[in-house]
Amino acid sequence: MQPENPVTPPVSPANVPPVRIPDKPVERQKKHHDGVKNVVATIAVLIAAPLVALLITSFLFQSYEVFGPSMQTTLHNGDRLIVLKAPRTWSKILHHAFMPERGQIVIFTKADLQLDTGDGSKQLIKRVMALPGERVVVKDGILTVYSSTRPEGFHPDQDDAYGKVITHTGIDGEWLVGQNQVFVCGDNRDNSYDSRTFGPIETNTIVGTAAFRFLPVKQTRTF
Repeated sequence: MQPENPVTPPVSPANVPPVRIPDKPVERQKKHHDGVKNVVATIAVLIAAPLVALLITSFLFQSYEVFGPSMQTTLHNGDRLIVLKAPRTWSKILHHAFMPERGQIVIFTKADLQLDTGDGSKQLIKRVMALPGERVVVKDGILTVYSSTRPEGFHPDQDDAYGKVITHTGIDGEWLVGQNQVFVCGDNRDNSYDSRTFGPIETNTIVGTAAFRFLPVKQTRTF
């Protein structure tokens, strides 16, 4: 005889198959979109990094290595410098001629040199001795500059405290510095190819000015 109200046995949760909720289309699209963004960001960084480095070295500052003895005793062969290019870049933006100060060390490009390779151009490092409108006279190793403010003449090697200069030289002469030109010399006059040989240089050939020596470490200094 069956009971009037049969009792249904409880169903164990272990016997109930799990219900799988499918991924929502929106979530799948978001994951795909995030993946594409990561790939694009990585590619952008790989492209931008060398471009930024190129812009910095072309327009702001750059590391240079000194070759040769022409700037001794201030600089020596193998010294590493930070060369500042920002002032020259700013002058170009403003359409003004870049003009360094007397006593500054400049790096410039000199064309038509007697070199075995390339187009004969080379970057040289020298010190600015005279500015536009000034007259330079070198006699018996003494460099004298005559200007409108100092018509009696003065000796930059003695007046400016930029270090010991090897002034003994057999090169004598007289030069007039023109507009947008500077007269440059090495600190080691006995062993320097500079304006005493090729005359004043155009300021638009100047790459930058020496700002800091970072190697050798024990001889770090600013200029």
